[in-house]
Amino acid sequence: MTDIRRSILWMVFGFSMILLWDKWQLHNGKPATFFPSPSSATAKADASGKSNGDVPATSVETAVSAATVGAAKSAAPSVPRTTTVVTTDALRLSFDSEGGSVIGADILQHKSATLSSKSQEDKPLTLLTQTPTHTYVAQTGLIGGNGLPTHKTPMVWVNGDTELKEGQNELVVRFESANDGVKLVKTYTLRRGAYDIAVSHEVINSTSAEIKPQLYVQLVRDGSTNASETPFYSTFTGPAVFTQAAKYQKVEFPDIDKNKATFQKTATDGYVAMVQHYFASAWLLGDGIEREHFVRKIENNLYSAGFITAMPAIAPDGRQTAQTRLFIGPQAEKVLETVASGLELVKDYGWLTMLAKPLYWLLEKIHSVVGNWGWAIVLLVVLIKAAFYWLNATAYRSMAKMKAINPRIMEMRERLKDNPQQMQMEMMRIYREEKVNPMGGCFPIMIQIPVFIALYWVLLSSVEMRNAPWIGWITDMSSPDPWYILPLVMTLTTVFQTALNPLPPDPLQAKMMWLMPLVFSVMFFFFPAGLVLYWITNNILTIIQQAFINHRMGVPVKFTIPDFKS
Repeated sequence: MTDIRRSILWMVFGFSMILLWDKWQLHNGKPATFFPSPSSATAKADASGKSNGDVPATSVETAVSAATVGAAKSAAPSVPRTTTVVTTDALRLSFDSEGGSVIGADILQHKSATLSSKSQEDKPLTLLTQTPTHTYVAQTGLIGGNGLPTHKTPMVWVNGDTELKEGQNELVVRFESANDGVKLVKTYTLRRGAYDIAVSHEVINSTSAEIKPQLYVQLVRDGSTNASETPFYSTFTGPAVFTQAAKYQKVEFPDIDKNKATFQKTATDGYVAMVQHYFASAWLLGDGIEREHFVRKIENNLYSAGFITAMPAIAPDGRQTAQTRLFIGPQAEKVLETVASGLELVKDYGWLTMLAKPLYWLLEKIHSVVGNWGWAIVLLVVLIKAAFYWLNATAYRSMAKMKAINPRIMEMRERLKDNPQQMQMEMMRIYREEKVNPMGGCFPIMIQIPVFIALYWVLLSSVEMRNAPWIGWITDMSSPDPWYILPLVMTLTTVFQTALNPLPPDPLQAKMMWLMPLVFSVMFFFFPAGLVLYWITNNILTIIQQAFINHRMGVPVKFTIPDFKS
């Protein structure tokens, strides 16, 4: 019976690993490996007669190429290309006179590198940039006719303030194209303390014919992965599309390369974003306005994600304005929720969002009291363990009983090793006499697994952990322990906890039961300190409760170590 129980446990463990891997693939924007299912977005795209990799009919690259030629011809060759830098208390933005595009964005309240990199700790984080090695910019323009201004059209900065002054709540940045028939005026309005920017596009028609322009907005970046990734864990980097109908849809760069990108192509709500670990940018348009989403590869390693929306027809000497918003900032849940519905989903908790969001809320409340994210993690794990105390007690009592009768089981197995049928009958008799349920220690622990996985994603995804100190040498909860002290403690507590459990009767299973936790512990040398602290706290509390229950039941605290020599 013990062999059956252990076999079932290994099956449950293996299936759990399959499920976790499958959901990990989905969390990183990849298709499910074992349980693929077509998304609603794919079905909608297929129903509309478009293939998954279709570029919108009003192709941005085609229209922009034609418009750029016209803009280049009409531009005065003496007009130099310039960069304008404006600063608020939250952002420092760099604007290019070519198209009035945002080609640089520094997040002033977040440092450029983790505190383990002391040489850069005083520099703000750069999210958007345009350098020979990295491209990440926000662009807009018009398509739908010849000679319309695009993100390649020369524009002139027309207002003088470049810094948000004390007592000032708004900073307005205005760019205008030349009045060559159709004039585009872009107005960026930055607010104090805000990461979302109002972007107004005013189109003035000075031609003798009616025009029907379409506005496009896009985020362009290369396919480089995030520097915080390790061989043992990674977070999603790439475009994402959100609509109320299809919800949050991540698009992998390799899927774009293969024309296999799946997302809802048309909608009247939502946003298009470019996501990376801890930070994101997004173009937003008001609800009820038709837009056509696109995610495409431009050239080499450059990708763009955005949408196209039609503006009302503009009569000669008329004008129309389209209002959009651009978010550039950290994935702080409270901030994201106030900007737009669904934007908080760029902080991706995966398939356990319903559990993760309350855990984050509780973690934040604890932090507001203790003022330290490290101690907040410790206290949150204590509260979770307290909530599951009686459930854990049931499991540990069952394990204590198993440990108490384990010598009898081992002796019986050795005595009846040549008679498997008699061995099973004798084993079941011992379980009945001792009132032991072989599965009693499994189910209570299995029930808690989703909670602890959800907490794992909370700690991995929360930008608040970035550069957050705990004690002494731990100056950044989002980076690995520079002295590897926490991973070593984690390994020791794992070994200690394993030694408290009863050994499986089968020698091979007993060795595997010891070796697997040690192998998994190696990964924690590369994990963020906050995650390792969480597991250490959980291990210590488990050891204390298990030892206490063993003591109450009269089971001596004895380390069980398999014979690795045999």
